Amino acid sequence: MYSMKHLQSKLSKYDAPQKAMEAGIYPYFRAIESDQDTEVYMNGRKVLMFGSNSYLGLTNHPKIKEAAKQAIDKYGTGCAGSRFLNGTLDIHVQLEERLAQFVGKDAALCYSTGFQVNLGVVSSLTDRNDYLILDELDHASIIEGSRLSFSKILKYAHNDMVSLENKLKLCDIDRIKLIVADGIFSMEGDIARLPEIVSLAEKYNASIMIDDAHALGVIGTNGSGTASHFNLTDKVDLIMGTFSKSLASLGGFVAGDKEVINYLKHNSRTIIFSASMTPASVATVSAALDIMESEPERIQHLWDLTNYAINHFKVNGFDTGKTESPIIPLFIRNDILALKMTRMLMEEGIFVNPVVSPAVPKEDCMIRFSLMATHTKKQLDFAIEKITRVAKKLGIPATPITV
Repeated sequence: MYSMKHLQSKLSKYDAPQKAMEAGIYPYFRAIESDQDTEVYMNGRKVLMFGSNSYLGLTNHPKIKEAAKQAIDKYGTGCAGSRFLNGTLDIHVQLEERLAQFVGKDAALCYSTGFQVNLGVVSSLTDRNDYLILDELDHASIIEGSRLSFSKILKYAHNDMVSLENKLKLCDIDRIKLIVADGIFSMEGDIARLPEIVSLAEKYNASIMIDDAHALGVIGTNGSGTASHFNLTDKVDLIMGTFSKSLASLGGFVAGDKEVINYLKHNSRTIIFSASMTPASVATVSAALDIMESEPERIQHLWDLTNYAINHFKVNGFDTGKTESPIIPLFIRNDILALKMTRMLMEEGIFVNPVVSPAVPKEDCMIRFSLMATHTKKQLDFAIEKITRVAKKLGIPATPITV
């Protein structure tokens, strides 16, 4: 007689996705049949995309696609090894030198994904008696890295500098203290209070790492990130970024002093024991940097759209929180309503992402609306009108304000 193993028995009880599917409100793993543009095809129909992290709209740029093709022609499709051993190409080294210069640091190191950057960096820099001090809304990759570090982990209330100082006061003055924060927070869209973080770091002799996954291409000189935005590059010890968003590729990097990068090259497990970025991925990042630096009007248009959208959502009564970026949360504060709204908007030809518990507390559940520089105001007006109409159908409270 068949006896179910304990693992199977436990996992077979997990049926939340099936229940959402039965209710017709399951919003994940939706297949796209075209390139990642402002309009995509899904199930043979055109849908407006407001769920992408391609903030500069470069994923289908002809120069970037051509760079990827040329890299494959020269180097093949993969590196067949880690950077530590046989997987370093000359273009990896060239990209690292360029990235370091771009963000104003001595050196940089490229990883295969942004998640691997945070996992490998945060887990390897501090020891058991040192401190990692994290914003409570830091990205999951930072949290996972901190767990692997075996260091003492302290979390401060989101962007709350009084809370941060209280955590710093708890630390041994003679131990390493590393503050790690997102530059632009990936769900809420607000920006880290870096000037105040720097001030506290200097007061308590702490170091700073900024995760610029959602800030590169969005803020700072030519899109070079949060430290540049505040003119505090020399005060930030480590700058991390991903390639899968504004830079239209896959991978990530960390930049800092050459001594720190040297240490990471020989101690960060996710660089030593993971295959390196593919040639095409490396080449597309370089091409994206070319476009970012030569077409600053892309970033300006992205901000014109951002200000326009935030103002119009507020006028239509939506709670957009404290966003300061092209990531615009529309707080629904009810998981089921957020899932229903996502489904209804898809029926209206609008793709958005629901963010529900446990990813966020139930009271912070939202629709995450994100912009690309290639969107038009006509597309934006259409989406805002549809979102407002669907929200009213669902009885989602709205309090119009004058902006």
